[in-house]
Amino acid sequence: MLCAATHAAAQNFTFAAFGDAPYLELEEARFTGAIAAMNRESLAFAIHVGDFKSGWSPCTDALYQRRRDEFAQLRHPLIYAPGDNEWTDCWRALGTTRNEGDPLNRLRQLRQLFFADAHSLGQRTLALERQGSAYPEHARWVHEGIVFATLNVPGGNNNARIPNESAARTQKVNAWIADSFRLAREQSHGAVVLAMQANPWTFGGNVKKSYRAIADALAHESSRFDGEVLLIHGDTHRHRFDQPLVHPRTGRPLRNFTRLEVFGSPTVDWVRVQVSRQNGTLRFSVTPGGI
Repeated sequence: MLCAATHAAAQNFTFAAFGDAPYLELEEARFTGAIAAMNRESLAFAIHVGDFKSGWSPCTDALYQRRRDEFAQLRHPLIYAPGDNEWTDCWRALGTTRNEGDPLNRLRQLRQLFFADAHSLGQRTLALERQGSAYPEHARWVHEGIVFATLNVPGGNNNARIPNESAARTQKVNAWIADSFRLAREQSHGAVVLAMQANPWTFGGNVKKSYRAIADALAHESSRFDGEVLLIHGDTHRHRFDQPLVHPRTGRPLRNFTRLEVFGSPTVDWVRVQVSRQNGTLRFSVTPGGI
């Protein structure tokens, strides 16, 4: 059982969010530079929202181990949510073997390498709660009165190419969302922060068909929650901080829900997320890590 932090004792803190990089060989040095930059800061933890390779590069065990070793260079706890480029898109990746081109095989490999125990990655680890052995990539922790959770929601089309897998996982995703909000309500936490790879919205602001059930779950839970909600994602490589989710009945923007999209290739940077409490109100503010 996770322990709750009282609002009175909760402190301001900063964490990092990044993802969708590196894709190209020329971005590798920038990626290690971003990790070095985060190491110079006082961060509670860092969250990588997936796509640590391009969708066309080989899905090899060697590359996955390389990323695992690079994540281990971060002195802060690192929590990782898998992206589509690491598993659902591996059928199209160049230079792969039969197993390496099998999305479900690649997901099993990710689970073995990145989610094998109840702790984060990074040199200073963080204890995590996981959604059982079948979906260990769904992690959760509480920090300074805020519930954090990761979700395996890959970009593209939520793995609609394998309908049975997509439907079963989406059901687990929505259960994890509901349970995280339940925990926040029961323990009077001030916010829920969710991290995943996919951007559920089109450029026009509509919800994509493959993510409708997840967006509906987010809207339902956020509309019933008194605190703040932050969704962190990647996928479309456009850094933004806005409020695209609408109320399920009124169609108006949910003012307690904010979306943060991280940078993505060819921009290799991280986002500094500062959490503060002003006159009893919890606030999230963001700045590029390179600043």
